[in-house]
Amino acid sequence: MNRSENMRRIRSKNTAPEMAVRRLAHGLGYRYRLHRKDIPGKPDLVFPGRRKVIFIHGCFWHQHPGCREGRPPKSNAAYWLPKLERNIERDKAALAQLAAARWEVLVIWECETKNHEATRQALLDFLGPPHLAGKGQ
Repeated sequence: MNRSENMRRIRSKNTAPEMAVRRLAHGLGYRYRLHRKDIPGKPDLVFPGRRKVIFIHGCFWHQHPGCREGRPPKSNAAYWLPKLERNIERDKAALAQLAAARWEVLVIWECETKNHEATRQALLDFLGPPHLAGKGQ
């Protein structure tokens, strides 16, 4: 399979890391909305009553600093580098807009989702007590 076929198969929604975080959040008792188009950056999970959003970023696509998977490809750099840089700039703009609108943001990187306990704790720390989930949401 060549690179373009492989890249064509990569989804932007319902990815394995996103589904893992969604299952963890739901299992903890949190309720959320998905991919709200009216919120900057179309966050993966939205907790309207808490004014909090979560992005689950792919390490390659969002260029996770210091991550092995976040390295830009060596081949066809003239194509990939501007494309990946646009993703980073779009992320920065969305975070700035969310901050201006008083939304709290948590970014979970794809590589971090492999440690379920750490991801679980990050959700609890960010979202607060789960028993409040559902109230006003």
